Amino acid sequence: MKKLKKLLLVLASLVLIAIIGAFVFVQSLKPDYKGSKTLPEISDEVQVYFDDYGIPHIYAQQQKDAFKALGYVHAQDRLWQMELLRRVAKGGLSEVFGADLVDTDKFFLSLGIDDNSIQTISKLDMDSEVVALSQAYLDGVNQFIEEGPTPIEFYLTGLEKQPFELNDILDAMGYMAFSFAMAHKTDPLLTEIKNNLGERYIQDLAVYSDTSTVWIKNYRNVQADTLENNITAAVFKALQKLPVPQFEGSNSWVLSPGKTKSGKVILANDPHISYAQPSVWYEAHVHTPTYEKYGCHIAGVPFPMLAHDRKLAYGMTMFENDDIDFYYEQTNPADSTQYKTETGWEDYEIVTKEIKVKDAKPVTLTIRKTRHGPLMNNIAKQIEGETPVAMSWVYTQRENKVLDAVYEMCHATNLEEFESALPKIHAPGLNIMYGDAEGNVAWWATAQLYQMPDSVSTKMIMDGSSGKDEPIRYLDFSENPAAVNPPWNYVYSANNQPDSISGMLYPGYYLPENRAMRIVQLLESKDGWDRQSTSEMMLDATSLVNPALVAELIKLLDVTHLDDDQLVQVDALRNWDGTYTLDGVNPTLYHRCEYFVVKNTFLDELGEEKFNQFLGTHVFKRQIAYGAQMQTGAWWDNVLTENHVETREEIVLKSFAEAWQSLVDDFGPDASQWTWDKVHTLEMPHPIGQVESLRSFFNVGPYPVNGTREVINNMNFTYDGTGYHKVNVGPSTRRVVDFSDVENSVSILPTGQSGNPFSAHYKDQAEMFIAGEYRKMMMNKEEIQNSGSLLTFRPE
Repeated sequence: MKKLKKLLLVLASLVLIAIIGAFVFVQSLKPDYKGSKTLPEISDEVQVYFDDYGIPHIYAQQQKDAFKALGYVHAQDRLWQMELLRRVAKGGLSEVFGADLVDTDKFFLSLGIDDNSIQTISKLDMDSEVVALSQAYLDGVNQFIEEGPTPIEFYLTGLEKQPFELNDILDAMGYMAFSFAMAHKTDPLLTEIKNNLGERYIQDLAVYSDTSTVWIKNYRNVQADTLENNITAAVFKALQKLPVPQFEGSNSWVLSPGKTKSGKVILANDPHISYAQPSVWYEAHVHTPTYEKYGCHIAGVPFPMLAHDRKLAYGMTMFENDDIDFYYEQTNPADSTQYKTETGWEDYEIVTKEIKVKDAKPVTLTIRKTRHGPLMNNIAKQIEGETPVAMSWVYTQRENKVLDAVYEMCHATNLEEFESALPKIHAPGLNIMYGDAEGNVAWWATAQLYQMPDSVSTKMIMDGSSGKDEPIRYLDFSENPAAVNPPWNYVYSANNQPDSISGMLYPGYYLPENRAMRIVQLLESKDGWDRQSTSEMMLDATSLVNPALVAELIKLLDVTHLDDDQLVQVDALRNWDGTYTLDGVNPTLYHRCEYFVVKNTFLDELGEEKFNQFLGTHVFKRQIAYGAQMQTGAWWDNVLTENHVETREEIVLKSFAEAWQSLVDDFGPDASQWTWDKVHTLEMPHPIGQVESLRSFFNVGPYPVNGTREVINNMNFTYDGTGYHKVNVGPSTRRVVDFSDVENSVSILPTGQSGNPFSAHYKDQAEMFIAGEYRKMMMNKEEIQNSGSLLTFRPE
């Protein structure tokens, strides 16, 4: 018995030691939000106050010291996110996650983002302020890598920490530029539809600009007042496995003094980005005697993309312009190392890359390039066919000055200085939104636009050998869409079609007018806006388009074939105002019906794979309202049925019956149980959370969430046939900057400030975000000092 007691005592002691060891280990992995540290090569002490939500407020005498401290604190909360983001452009994801990511690495290596970054750095002035501050930021990041705790994800993946370099900043920005684009998801698919089904099917799609929709108006006043399908399939496969979020769409509006209760400008902005954990944006407030910004930073980038101070504020949405084109090339039949141009044969540029793969041998990738760009035939094993297809992307074709642009934007002190930075943004296409304390409001569509021959459609794969499908000219920035201090007293963008100021329509992949219509309706309906009413407007979940669509299609239902329960719900839909609530039944029934209408219209022609690809394009979103109103059209007929041509009426009746039955199968016959909260949910996924046993630890959610696709509170999802709508894209932050009381401006993040799962700020904003709440973006030093904690950096 004594031996047994001793054995149990020893075992208990070992368990206790293990628990204590685990506790100490976990505590050692947490970020430091208080205390004192030395930071080499800073000239003076830097104070970093962390507020109640872990936002750093950095006070320094020199900008270089402030940016070095920013790099350090950014890394201690987001090093894993920084690591993944810089690896995308370099083709380094397979080294972390294994062979499943090889095709993704091939795809991004083919784009040439990292090569472009290296080339750009070779042309930088290394003595410039932008380089000095960037390097200071990287020095801070690398200091944390050298002395700080290793994030848990590095232990789980066996990855070694490596120092960051200047090209890592540009690689992160290059990935952001590509993720804004839509042509790679759309052009090859449309080309195959045209080739396989005919021009008639293209004409019945919402591919081109629609003059009947809501366009963003221009105003300038500076005064205050097969092969194709294989390509598409490979692109979708490559992007689906990305462990970092993609940038998708956005809302923003800026109200002039004439629209606000205070007579001061208010800016609202909520960029729509794929949900992930950690959140995309890292908020930081940096203050020196010569510089102050409260901004939202991308992982690994020193300068904020969204920011404000006491003088001005800016945000962004996606322009959605067409900056990627595809070209058929012709290989010389007598010499496979050459391709045809209008002036003769040119040599392919050959680039060889090596992809490191976890637990496997390295993979060698050979990329052939033409004057247009890389051949996409070699990006993945799905690519078959002999005709070479090259991808031309403005980002890698033109001189890259984007780093200079974001530096100058965050250092501008007035409208003129700010606008002068914007021509340097050649890609991605952005709608830059601006407001200031002087009463100016502005919107600029920033991108290097170009004019194509009138006979050319950039939505299709073009002829790369004749020289007839090349850009005629590149437009000057003054020809870009813009509105500065318009007389209607506001500017806005919801990724919709902009009007032209140069006598041509700008090709793009613009989203439907749904959000734009609602924004314009609300802003036109009243003056006297304040911070509270603007914050509430960002949560608006009413669609003006969906009820109109219901009214159009409901007329096609033969009510004599409906039972009493169906008649009740159809009547409710007929009287629906398009407002989404978590306890609403109308939204659930509407989207179930919409899906079946879409499926019964397109699946027969496209097949399963292309149908799912089509659902992921902006053309599909534009098609919903456009196509449903077409009384006749090629797509209504089911090509799989013989000796019968289906009509719109038949498709609608069939779809309603199938939607109803599927809801009964999922939730029972009591329609009152078909509430939106049961089907519309949000979970923010962490890459490690894909392992089921670790999902609850790393992922945040799921939560029932209000909103839907293409309302102001744009909680977007992609139809997958399950009837459950897992939100994958939505507001990455909600910001309201009010110049009548700038110190009480507000924002919110979807999860939390930290990407460290052991931090108290890993998900402390998640429930607030779901509930539509905000928190203060603090700028008052006395208030900041009285909250949170202090971390001091001292010279070595």
